[in-house]
Amino acid sequence: MARRVHDYDEDDVRVRPGRRGSRPRTRRRPAHEDASGGFVIAVDRGRYRCLVDGGTGDERGVTAMRARELGRKGVVVGDRVALVGDVTGAPDTLARIVRVEPRTSSLRRTADDTDPFERIIVANADQLAIVTALADPEPRPRMIDRQLVAAYDAGMDPLLCLTKADLGDPDALVAEYAPLGVPYIVTRRGGDLDELRGHLAGRTSVLVGHSGVGKSTLVNALVPDAERAVSHVNAVTGRGRHTSSSAIALELPGGDGWIIDTPGVRSFGLAHVDPGNVINAFEDLAEGAAERCPPHCDHFQDDCGLDAWVAEGHASRARLDSLRRLLSSREAESD
Repeated sequence: MARRVHDYDEDDVRVRPGRRGSRPRTRRRPAHEDASGGFVIAVDRGRYRCLVDGGTGDERGVTAMRARELGRKGVVVGDRVALVGDVTGAPDTLARIVRVEPRTSSLRRTADDTDPFERIIVANADQLAIVTALADPEPRPRMIDRQLVAAYDAGMDPLLCLTKADLGDPDALVAEYAPLGVPYIVTRRGGDLDELRGHLAGRTSVLVGHSGVGKSTLVNALVPDAERAVSHVNAVTGRGRHTSSSAIALELPGGDGWIIDTPGVRSFGLAHVDPGNVINAFEDLAEGAAERCPPHCDHFQDDCGLDAWVAEGHASRARLDSLRRLLSSREAESD
C-alpha cells in the first residue's frame, strides 16, 4: 500500500549538497588577536613592504599581500596594518595583511576636477611639505594653492619648501603666501638643510610637487642611502620627467621622523574636497562663517557674512582674500 504524503518525515528526505556544500556561510571572521603590527613603507604591484617591530632591535622588512577578507579596502603607504603568516622577513616569504588600523589622516586627490573617484595617496601623515622650485621650472602658484587645499582638507600642517634659491628670488612668492601664515623654508643647491630637518623632526611628512622641483634631490640629501633617481628639466617644455614612480616612506637618520617621497604630479584634482574643511584651517574666519554665513555658503555669494566679519576687525582682508583664492583653486586648472 502506498504511503500518504503526510506519513513522510525528515528522515525520509535526502538533501543533496550543492557544489559549495550545504553548510551556511558565516560573516564571522577571525579576530587575529595575535597578529603582528606593521607600517607600510612601499607598494608595488599588489605587494606591500611593511616594517615590523619598528624602533626595536628586532625591526625587519616584511613583504605582504592583502587578505581576501579586506574586500575592496585599499592599503597605501603610511597605513598601520595587522599581519599574519610568515612575518620573519626571510627571503621568498609572504605575509597577509588582515586589518588596516583606523587612519589619523588621509591625503587624497582625484585625477581631475570632474572625477568623482578619489584616490588616497598617503595615510597617517601629519605634515605636507609642498616642494616648489623658484626657477627651472617656474613656480606654479595655482598648483601650490591646490596642494594647500588638500593639506587643509586632510587635517595636515602645510610647509612650503622653496628650492633652487640660487636660480630665483623667493621674496615675491613668500609675500604672496604670508597672509596664510604657512611656515616656509628656502633651500639652494649644496646649501645647509638644518632648518628643513628641524621642521621634519619627529613628524611624518609627505613631500609633494610637480616633476623637476627637486624632491628627490632633497630626499637623497636628507636620507643619504635613499638613492632616489633625479631628473633634469626639459629646456623646451619647462617640465621635469617623472623619476619617482611610486610613494615610499623613508626613516630619517637617527629615527627622528619619517619622510614620504611621492611621484611628481602635473595636476591635483580636488573634486572630493569639502570647502568646510578648508575654512576650518582659518580659525579667525571659521568663527565668522559659523555665526554670519547662511547655510551652504560658498563664501563668494553676495550674502556671505565674512565681508562684514572682516570689516568689524575680527580678521584681516588679506586672510579672507587668501581663503577665497584657495577655494577658487578647486575650479579646473587652467595653467
